[in-house]
Amino acid sequence: MLLNIALIITLALVLYYLFSKAKLPGILGLIAAGIIVGPSVLNLVDPEVSLLLKELKTAALIVILIRAGLGINRETLHKVGRPAINMSFIPGVIEGSIVMLAAHYLFGFSWVEGGMLGFIIAAVSPAVVVPTMLELKDKGFGKKKEIPTLVLAGASVDDVFAITIFSVFTGLAAGSAVNVGHILWSVPAGIILGALIGMVLGLALVWFFRKFHIRDTKKVIIFMIVAVIYYEISEMESLKAIIPLAGLLGIMGIGFIILEKYGKLAQRLSAKFNKVWVLSEILLFVYIGTEVQINQLDASLVGTGVLILLAGLAFRSLGVWISLLGTSLNNKEKLFCIIAYWPKATVQAAIGAVPLTLILAGKLGNVSVEVGQMILAMAVLSIVTTAPLGAIGIKIFGPKLLSKEE
Repeated sequence: MLLNIALIITLALVLYYLFSKAKLPGILGLIAAGIIVGPSVLNLVDPEVSLLLKELKTAALIVILIRAGLGINRETLHKVGRPAINMSFIPGVIEGSIVMLAAHYLFGFSWVEGGMLGFIIAAVSPAVVVPTMLELKDKGFGKKKEIPTLVLAGASVDDVFAITIFSVFTGLAAGSAVNVGHILWSVPAGIILGALIGMVLGLALVWFFRKFHIRDTKKVIIFMIVAVIYYEISEMESLKAIIPLAGLLGIMGIGFIILEKYGKLAQRLSAKFNKVWVLSEILLFVYIGTEVQINQLDASLVGTGVLILLAGLAFRSLGVWISLLGTSLNNKEKLFCIIAYWPKATVQAAIGAVPLTLILAGKLGNVSVEVGQMILAMAVLSIVTTAPLGAIGIKIFGPKLLSKEE
C-alpha cells in the first residue's frame, strides 16, 4: 500500500514539473497522473489506496478552504458581499436550466432526467478555483477590488445550490414528493446557519488558543480536527434532509473569525497550512484524476455532449455578467470572473455516478440504465474539457486581465 502511494505521488510530481515547464497549470499534471494510474488507463491504484485517497481528498479540500478563510478580513467581505451572493447561485441556476433544456431536446431526456444532468454539470469546482484564486491573490493580482476573493467566496457556495437542486430532481425521479416551500427556506437558511456555526467555532478556537499556549503545529492539527468534524456533520444525509448546511462556507468562516480576532496567529497558521497544502494538492487532484473514467465516454456522445457543455458555459458566463452588474468591476475584470467560473471537477467526480448507482439499485424505477450511463459520461466529459480550459484560462488571463498591486 505504501509503495503504491509512493509510486502515485512520484508520477504526480514528475507530471506536475513537466506541465509547469510547458507553462501549463501544474494541477493538470496531477489530474493527468490520476487518469494514468486510475481505471481509465493502467488501473494501478490499490482499492485500499483508492479509499484512502477519497478521504484525504476531503481533508485537502478543507485545507484549501481554511487557507482562503484565513485571508478574508471584514473589509474584504464588505467589498465582495453582494456580488459574491449573486455569483453563488445565478450562474449555476442559469447553466443547469440550459443543460436541462438541451438534454431534453438533444438527448431525448425527460425534464426530470435533464434536471439531474443539468445540476450535476452546473457546479463549479472549488478544488480548481480556490487554489488558483489564492495564487493570484498572493501575487497581488486583483487586490484593489478583491476579485480573487469574490470568485472563491461565490464558488464555495455555488455547490450548495447545485447539489440541492440535483437532489430535488433525484427525488422527483424516484417518485418522491418534493416540498418546494421547504427548499425555498432551507437553502438560504442552510447557507446562513453554516456560516454562523463556522464563526462560532472560530470564536471557540480563538478562546482556546489564547487560554492554552501550545505549539502552532498542534494548533493546526486541532483546527483540522474541528473543521473535518464540522464538514462531516454538514454532509450527513439525515441533516441534509432537514437543512443543507453550507459546510464549505462555514470552514472559511472559522478562518475569517481567527483572522479578525487573533490576526498574528492567523498569519502563523496560514504559513503552516501553506506547507500542508503542498501534499494536499497532490492528493486532491490525483484523486479527481482517478475518478475520471475515460472508458465511459461513447464516441457518438462526445460531439453532442460538447455542444451541450458549451451552451451551458455560454449561459453560465451570462449569469456571471448579470451577477456583476452594478459593481465597480471593469469589462476586463468581469471577463476574468467569467473564465474563473468555468472549471468543473470536484462535484462531477463525486456525484456523476450517483444516478446510475440509484438506477441499478432499483431506486429510480422510471429512469433507464442508458440514461444513467449518459449522465455519468457527461460528468466525465465536463471534467476533461472544462477543468483544463478553466485552469489554463485562469493562468493565462489572470495576469493579463487583473491589475497588480505589490
